[in-house]
Amino acid sequence: MTRQRAVSLIGAPTDIGAGTRGASMGPEALRVADLAAALRRHGVDLLDLGNLSGPANPWQAPEAGYRHLDEVTAWNLSVHAAVHAILKTGRMPILLGGDHCLAIGSISAVARHCRETGKKLRILWLDAHADFNTSALTPSGNIHGMPLAVLCGFGPQQLLEIGGQVPAIQPKWVRQIGIRSVDAGEKRFVHEQGLEVFDMRYIDEMGMRQAMELALATLDANTHLHVSFDVDFLDPDIAPGVGTTVPGGPSYREAQLCMEMIADSGLMASLDVMELNPALDLQNKTARLAVDLMESLLGKSTLMRK
Repeated sequence: MTRQRAVSLIGAPTDIGAGTRGASMGPEALRVADLAAALRRHGVDLLDLGNLSGPANPWQAPEAGYRHLDEVTAWNLSVHAAVHAILKTGRMPILLGGDHCLAIGSISAVARHCRETGKKLRILWLDAHADFNTSALTPSGNIHGMPLAVLCGFGPQQLLEIGGQVPAIQPKWVRQIGIRSVDAGEKRFVHEQGLEVFDMRYIDEMGMRQAMELALATLDANTHLHVSFDVDFLDPDIAPGVGTTVPGGPSYREAQLCMEMIADSGLMASLDVMELNPALDLQNKTARLAVDLMESLLGKSTLMRK
């Protein structure tokens, strides 16, 4: 990709939807790993807009199946407003999380922008988990396990309404990649709703290349491609700094191929980077890897190709 990308970074330093503390430090860990300089080296016109603010994590038990619902709502309203404002300027928003509940605000803003501009939306959900729980299915009440379900219209009213349309997205717009940890009831629900899932068994059998070719199929110039990258997508041997490690994830080369094929499409127009937890990391190793992969998403090639 040779065209210059205009990118705006925004941090959302909270672990309000998670079951482990520490993802609130994710945005700063990515900055410490020299994210801005790394992206500028690849010709990115970068603005760092700093961090959003929101309520502190009260670390309370779930109520009616949800932990911290009001605080999660407040953070997602802020994220929605910030991401939508960036999109209106014509720049690419990169949301630095924070836990994955923040995708409710981010993706609802992207969906709203697509409605306003007449674009089709495709969402790539890179994650070890399906994140399609509901209050009836969840074993924990942690809302970072529910964002896709909420976006598809299943969840509490105050979260459903953030994007101005219910549901914010359709399940058929989503491609999940790298999934390997799904609750039993959640698995049935994912199948009922018709999400397209390329789990690790599929990637083991068919390879990352075929998974990505199918995940990126039927895109055209009128498609807005949103990538929601949960760092626990990666194998914990290379990315230990997450609160919900699941063995058996993509290797470094598989992850690079995934990112390079997204970059080759030229269609990525928004990005979430979620669940980086430096409290559980080793010398910021996971943040440095995340920055490396973000460089690939924005056009760095590790291959000897013209």
